[in-house]
Amino acid sequence: MTKGAVLILGGRSDIGLAIAHAFAAEGHPIWLAARGVETLAENRADLALRYGVEVSLVEFDALDTGGHGAFLDGLPALPEVAVCAVGLLGEQAQDEKTPAQAIRVMRTNFEGPAAILAELANRFEARGSGAIVGISSVAGERGRATNYIYGAAKAGFTAYLSGLRNRLARAGVQVLTVLPGFVATRMTAELDLPAKLTAQPDEVGRAVVRAVKTKRNVIYVKPIWQLVMAVIRAIPEPIFMRMKL
Repeated sequence: MTKGAVLILGGRSDIGLAIAHAFAAEGHPIWLAARGVETLAENRADLALRYGVEVSLVEFDALDTGGHGAFLDGLPALPEVAVCAVGLLGEQAQDEKTPAQAIRVMRTNFEGPAAILAELANRFEARGSGAIVGISSVAGERGRATNYIYGAAKAGFTAYLSGLRNRLARAGVQVLTVLPGFVATRMTAELDLPAKLTAQPDEVGRAVVRAVKTKRNVIYVKPIWQLVMAVIRAIPEPIFMRMKL
């Protein structure tokens, strides 16, 4: 049986590429979408050779929200699965002093992803099938002084995915929210991450494939994060304000 294509938005990211590998290993054709996508030619060749699947490169800019409809119209067909791995961590200390940089972080983590998934949701709903996967973050579960700009954008994205899931529940469309926690990627390379709380990109990829297969709604890649965030959410605000988190 021929498997449907998987569209990876943010296909240059370590997490996006890991998810591409996981789906390609299952026999799905892969469409990598990113800015300057021609630089992913080696990744395309690797995926195609390694898994024997068709791999295409598609130019995509998440912040060009006015062009999202045309982008989808230009695809060979509507994908079976659409994964949004678009994201930008930013530098909190700099971003809080430079509104333009803060806006870019917020647009990249919320506005752009929400806009393209809105287009996909309408098309999947009309077709009556499909899976939408949004890579959000545990950072969105409570505002912290050290990353509240990124966290606020991810909080919005998590809420958006939740609403989209409830809207599409009767339309035969799955909406999966992925909360990876810390992941060892180029984006976090300079951070001192605790090993027991840090996932590898391939762990995220495998977790996403399993969750799509089993029709999950929300997953923490490392289950311990569910407990960690429950504790963090439960800390009273006066105490939380004195903590260096």
